[in-house]
Amino acid sequence: MIYRCPTCGVCYEYYCQDQTIIDEWNTIPTPPAPELQPVCVDTKTTALLVLDMETTICKNQRCIASISRIHYLLNIAREMGMLVVYSLTHTGSPSDIAWQLAPLPGEPLVKSNVDKFYQTNLEEILQKYGIHTVIVTGYAANGAVLHTAVSAAFRGYDIIIPVDCISAVNPYAEQYTAWHMLNSPGSRDRATLTKTNLIAYST
Repeated sequence: MIYRCPTCGVCYEYYCQDQTIIDEWNTIPTPPAPELQPVCVDTKTTALLVLDMETTICKNQRCIASISRIHYLLNIAREMGMLVVYSLTHTGSPSDIAWQLAPLPGEPLVKSNVDKFYQTNLEEILQKYGIHTVIVTGYAANGAVLHTAVSAAFRGYDIIIPVDCISAVNPYAEQYTAWHMLNSPGSRDRATLTKTNLIAYST
């Protein structure tokens, strides 16, 4: 069997008759790291999503470390007059959001499972403000971030993911999320991976 890495284009040959991906797990090469891209966002048509940054679940060091970086983006977004939308888990409440990231009065908030479009008015909010691009931040990378970002791509939005503003308990989950966004047929044509200091803003 020939496997072609979609990222690096290198082909690998496997002799794995009757084997499953579980049998081959430790033989699969890790794709090379993607290059982070500089981006310039239109503040009038871009929204910042802050997903599930609740103190009840954001307890590990990777998530806690991301708070200051999300806060940095949040301050810029507010200064630029960008739309900021928050999300909560099913059991969360606004008071659970890390105090550094607490929503201001009037900033919309949705509550759902890992896909924040599911049974919420998130799409209605984005349409109301003429949003074409979303910057997705929050916790967990392989939960709300991944599923909401892919769902946004399905709906025709461009996706920007600052990788220093997403986190998970397991670093592999963050790595997988980055790979998935750039390689999945549902998101690869609309997703950009970046970091906070590579984002510029136009008004």
